[in-house]
Formats: sequence, structure tokens, C-alpha cells
Amino acid sequence: MVVQALVFYGLAFVAVASGVMVVVSRNPVHSVLFLILAFFNAAGLFVLMGAEFLAMILIVVYVGAVAVLFLFVVMMLDINFVELRQGFLRYLPIGTLIGLVLLAELILVVGGWTVAPEVPQALGTPIPPPNEVSNIDALGRLIYTRYVLLFQISGLVLLIAMIGAIVLTLRSRVGVKKQSIETQNARDPADVIKVIKVTRGGGV
Repeated sequence: MVVQALVFYGLAFVAVASGVMVVVSRNPVHSVLFLILAFFNAAGLFVLMGAEFLAMILIVVYVGAVAVLFLFVVMMLDINFVELRQGFLRYLPIGTLIGLVLLAELILVVGGWTVAPEVPQALGTPIPPPNEVSNIDALGRLIYTRYVLLFQISGLVLLIAMIGAIVLTLRSRVGVKKQSIETQNARDPADVIKVIKVTRGGGV
């Protein structure tokens, strides 16, 4: 029990510190790297809870796809860090408002037992004992029955994020040659092909 407690507090401390560094870091690339570190520590916490499937999904999906996609987009955007730091005060009011809203939500989540005492019991009841069904079976029953709408919405959000990342990276840059299918199909063969009649034995 002592070893498990030490591992839990160690992983939790690194996960919280990584989350703070994601917000505090001025370099977006460093923020994405700290986000990957937070995902790894969260996966370790899932393993301690006995949810190995969630830990594997967190590593494969979020670290292997989402975080790498964020890093790819950030590196392809060619962000001007000087201009980004100059506009910090302009977005300070809206950022403060969003931070206060998130803080209020966290207070409601942490103090849920005082605001709504029946919430912890309701959250604990849907998961059956481990000896009845496996972890994957119980998770699948919850996702595709009670939370099927939220599951579809989350998939739609990820699809929109992927399309947005593709749109952001596909920019027309000066001096870069790329293929234009419309221009190739609309061209006249007479403008690009010249037929020369060569006499026999005369050469070109």
C-alpha cells in the first residue's frame, strides 16, 4: 500500500505540474510536449486504478494521434512568437473570464458531495463488479448505451479538429511549386504540344 501511494502521488504531482506547464509555457511546442507528459502520467494513474484499457487508449489515441497532430500543426503554422507575446494583454480580459468559469466548474466538481450528495453514488453504480464482466465490456456498455450521444459528439469534434488542421496547413506560399489539377485539365494541348514534321534521314 505504501508503494502504491507513493507511485500515485508521484504520478499525480507530475501530471498536475505538466498541466500547469501546458498553460504557462510561452512556446507552443513546449506546451504540446508537456501535454504528452501529462497524458503518460494520466495513463499511469489509470493503470493503478485497474483500468488498463483506458490507459492503453490514452497512450495510443491521445499521445499517438492527437498530441502528435497538435505538434505537427504548431510546427507547420510558423508562429511569430514576438507578435504572439505583444498581443497578450489584448486577450487578458477574455482569458480571465474563461479561467474564472473553469475555476467555478472545478470547485463544483471537487465540492460535489456538498452541492449534490447523490452524485458520487450515482457515478459509482453503473460499473459492475470485476468478477461479472471485464473492464472493456463494462466500458463498452456505458459508452454505447448511456453515453452514446456524447460519444458521437466527441467524435464529431475530433473530425472538425482534423479538418481544421488540414485547412491551416494547406497554405499558398510564394516560391513553392505545387500541382494544380484544374489548371492541367483546362489547358489546351495546342498551347503545350508542338508537332514538328521531320524528313526521313534529316534528324530533328
